[in-house]
Amino acid sequence: MFYQDNRQNAHNMIDRIFKTFFPARGMAERPAQVQLSHQMLDSMLDGRIALCDAGTGIGKTYAYLAAGMAFILLRAAVGLAFLPIVISTSSIALQKAIVEEYIPLLSVILMEGNWITAPIRAVIRKGKAHYVCDARLERHLQKTNFQKKNPRAAAALLSLRNRLDMDAVPHLSHYDQERVCVPPTCDCGKENCRYRRFLKDCFEKQYQFQICNHNLLLADAIHRNQDRNPILLEHPALVIDEAHKLPEAARQMFGVTLRGSDIQEMIRDLCAERYLLAAETLAECSGPIRRKLSEPWDEEYPLEMFLRLLVLPNQSLRMIQRQIGASLTLASQSRLETLSAAVSLFCDETPDMIFYAIANEQGGTDLCATMSNLTAQLRSVLWEQTIGMVLTSGTIAVGRDFQRYKRGTGLYGDHRVTESVSLSPFHYRQNCLLYFPQHPPQKQRRDYYDKLVEEIASLIEAAHGHALALFTSYAAMSAVKDQLADLIDYPLFTMNRNAIHTLEQFRRSPGSVLLATGSVWEGFDFPGDCVSLLVIPRLPFPRPDARKERERESYATLRAYIQAVVIPEMQIKLKQGFGRAIRTETDTCVIAILDDRASPGRRYHAYVTEALPEMPVTDSLRDVKNFIRDVKSDDYFAEDFS
Repeated sequence: MFYQDNRQNAHNMIDRIFKTFFPARGMAERPAQVQLSHQMLDSMLDGRIALCDAGTGIGKTYAYLAAGMAFILLRAAVGLAFLPIVISTSSIALQKAIVEEYIPLLSVILMEGNWITAPIRAVIRKGKAHYVCDARLERHLQKTNFQKKNPRAAAALLSLRNRLDMDAVPHLSHYDQERVCVPPTCDCGKENCRYRRFLKDCFEKQYQFQICNHNLLLADAIHRNQDRNPILLEHPALVIDEAHKLPEAARQMFGVTLRGSDIQEMIRDLCAERYLLAAETLAECSGPIRRKLSEPWDEEYPLEMFLRLLVLPNQSLRMIQRQIGASLTLASQSRLETLSAAVSLFCDETPDMIFYAIANEQGGTDLCATMSNLTAQLRSVLWEQTIGMVLTSGTIAVGRDFQRYKRGTGLYGDHRVTESVSLSPFHYRQNCLLYFPQHPPQKQRRDYYDKLVEEIASLIEAAHGHALALFTSYAAMSAVKDQLADLIDYPLFTMNRNAIHTLEQFRRSPGSVLLATGSVWEGFDFPGDCVSLLVIPRLPFPRPDARKERERESYATLRAYIQAVVIPEMQIKLKQGFGRAIRTETDTCVIAILDDRASPGRRYHAYVTEALPEMPVTDSLRDVKNFIRDVKSDDYFAEDFS
């Protein structure tokens, strides 16, 4: 009875937070948000794994933070020892928002309600490469010629004497960061080491929330599974936000990633240790692969082309190991062994590994090799933990179906799994219009790109600019760019390697048009009128690669594989693309899907409408123009494009 009373008190606390305290601050009461928070709390209490698909605007972050605090307070009430809750996210931006925006407000509310007497405390945990090693910093400062260094980069480097987290230091060069970060093996033993003091603080002070990314979460799980020292403090519950990114993080953690910067750093190490001939040889033979990896990833570029470019670097690295490997410093030896093993892995194409390429955060390409049985690895290190877990995102279900996500993460058939879908409270029927052209461009025709450009230009004119076009390949985006520039009078931007700079220009240019692909499908937000027209020329079906081929083998027929894998993945990515435009309750947008396979009556039309919220549908450009006129203010049309 004592436990049940406290359990009910925990749920009552959630009700008061969302039904009384939030509305008192002008925040709308959302029944779906309240219900979601209750479900999250029950999963924590019962040791279950909750899959929570939460639509845009639900407020899932407050939902799991409130549930987490209710769980912590219940544990204290029944006499259990204090332990923090771990929150894992995919992005640094969300981590900062949780600490700087969400938790401070929740703290004030909980103190007003007399649930807590001091503010909630949270700490962001990152991998060693994000933090400064004091010893390495001082050595690097002594070697640096500041007269030849960029003034902003020099100031950033010097500021590290007072900053531990390098992510908080703008203008810090990647070169400097590599040389001053905490090394993989940190054994300085100094009591005044800031990094060691930070770790001690994390383990000794009572932070209610430890916040990390998916890679660090998996690294901790691997350590626990292998009976090694844990990275994170013991925790009775786990929240995985942006859970749709977990499988890719797992592929990286259970495999090998090769970057162009890895080769470049090896060349720099050889130069620094005066092995100039070895450095020159490696630089020359690796030039083609480094240049290719520095370019944006294009799904149409075959993996085999990357692997061919690795043959000469593989031979060079083996030769360097034989001739001078033993003469290098321990740090350079370790880097050489790791790099050589990675390159050899890709060149040898080990049978039990799957090889593929992905886009990286710097606008280039990474090569990845991962275990073929990823789901078994996840089950072993993560899902076999008996703690309560909450996995949440806006794109882990198709409609109300979680089958694809559960199969991809090893959760299919797990009796602890519960599922919930919280629909967005946004008024899509009033604020959105879905457009399919009467005569969509035909991909098989020779004039496809001419017709596609004409259609996009007509839509841009009807919407008065303010457009984002999401392509499925760089080749298609490039084919449209030059022709479109001649047909429209609005500023036109194309996403390239310098993504942040391009996005800032786009946002600062009223009525402008952005052509993009890759990470923009899910990695960036465009609230307000910035994107009032979202154009999707082709449905985002996954490209065939080694991962897909291996997965295809587990299905009896191609049709079964397409239904179970290909179509759900397309629907999820389509949902992600749609979410770029509608970020707030007042956002209004036309969504134009120009793929002829998505037209009414065609094969994939029902799958497209199933993936998107319910909204009016049209095939008329006049309707598009009238919709924009009806939902936009006069200021929208008065913007200066000069």
